[in-house]
Amino acid sequence: MSLASVRAFFAAHAPEIEILETDGSSATVTLAAEAFGVEPARIAKTLSLRLGERVVLLVTRGDARLDNRKTKTAFGAKPRMLDLEEVAALTGHPVGGVCPFGLASPLAVYCDVSLRAFDEVVPAAGSTQSAVRISPERMAALTRAEWVDVCQEPG
Repeated sequence: MSLASVRAFFAAHAPEIEILETDGSSATVTLAAEAFGVEPARIAKTLSLRLGERVVLLVTRGDARLDNRKTKTAFGAKPRMLDLEEVAALTGHPVGGVCPFGLASPLAVYCDVSLRAFDEVVPAAGSTQSAVRISPERMAALTRAEWVDVCQEPG
């Protein structure tokens, strides 16, 4: 899966979007920002969360932190991060390369409104050495994401 499934996703849904690859790791927000030449806030990090009985993906800006109160209000449950094995099994992507594209399992995707501060963000593309440049609105449309306000104000 991983990078190959993301390539297949874009080939089918948005062939004009180019997958960028780097020689070094882009597994953290800081490394990804350095590798792809953007500020850390523009890295669109994908969190894999368990909310009661369901698992969802939440895409936020790179410098954002979840607000537990807002998250519980929006989703009706306290969020818990999945462990490494669950993440890989459900998304098909390794931690550090998780993205909302080319998923192994159908998962609900949510985008935090904080992403709308940017015309372009850089989410991973299924591996710890790949990413894409995409507008937040296009990413949400391609992944059928719902917009939510669950992060703390940056700064």
